[in-house]
Amino acid sequence: MELHQVRYFLAVASTLNFTRAAERCNVAQPALTKGVQKLEQELGGQLIYRERRLTQLTDLGKEVLPMLARTLVSAETVRRRAQEFQRKEVAPLKIGLAPSISASLVLDPIAEIAKFVPGLHVELREDAAEKLVDLLLEGEINAAMVGDVQDMPARIDDWSLFEERYVAVLAPTHQLANRPSIGIDDLRETVLLERAGCDVATKIQRSYFPEEPLHLGHCSGHDLHLQHMAAAGFGVILAPEHMPRLPTLKTIPLEGDLVSREVRLLAVQGRRYSPALDAFVKVVRLRDWSVVVRAERKSLNVCGIRAEHAAHAFSAATSETT
Repeated sequence: MELHQVRYFLAVASTLNFTRAAERCNVAQPALTKGVQKLEQELGGQLIYRERRLTQLTDLGKEVLPMLARTLVSAETVRRRAQEFQRKEVAPLKIGLAPSISASLVLDPIAEIAKFVPGLHVELREDAAEKLVDLLLEGEINAAMVGDVQDMPARIDDWSLFEERYVAVLAPTHQLANRPSIGIDDLRETVLLERAGCDVATKIQRSYFPEEPLHLGHCSGHDLHLQHMAAAGFGVILAPEHMPRLPTLKTIPLEGDLVSREVRLLAVQGRRYSPALDAFVKVVRLRDWSVVVRAERKSLNVCGIRAEHAAHAFSAATSETT
């Protein structure tokens, strides 16, 4: 089956007239008729009734008409996209993010490279860190931002970007909401909301509760779902400090920085970079990530001071009433 045969058939189906269809396709009528006949031979049945001045689609013609129309549209889309790519009008960039890495981290770098990479088309994909490594090697994504990865393959370039802490995210009505910080004993008694694919609970379990399981409550594969559950009072989220949060939630530091991790950028070693990927890697590696971390910690310190003042005020008021 050739595309010009499909185009000829669609023209006849639209006009129900071979002469006008030939004019529309800018070909001689015998050539158009021959093309339609070849298409009928390949599909194994007659597509058009030809009875002097009466031209109608057969039942088979009516059946295949929408499918052939979609085929032609798809083919034209592919051709147009290929032409745009050759002219560098489209610059695809596929970035993988581990479950605990918020898309907010890549927004500024993307905005920066979009200024000088025409046609930038970004696709974000979330998956477990180990799965993202596989996708990199398979060419399904161009770069990835992850936390901890076990047994990194030698073919992967691995750049450390910054280190960040995990914090407690909870509702203002939670029993721990007025604490200046939350300790390991508090976590032992608290229901934790689990982020699917995130290893923070495993880290705490391994480091602080090797013989006692954590009290894990509800779980989800999406940060926003967990935040809504936390806002409703279902438990506490242990989240990286960079993660954007609902305004209805409070963020409290963990005592002694119980859990921290490095955020890393990954790409395949020795593979030729596209202009978009080259720009992304350079911008991300040269970015001053300490500014992001300092801003988050300043916000946390302000929240902690306010919570401590509230706790002192509550204590003072209680003493006066007694």
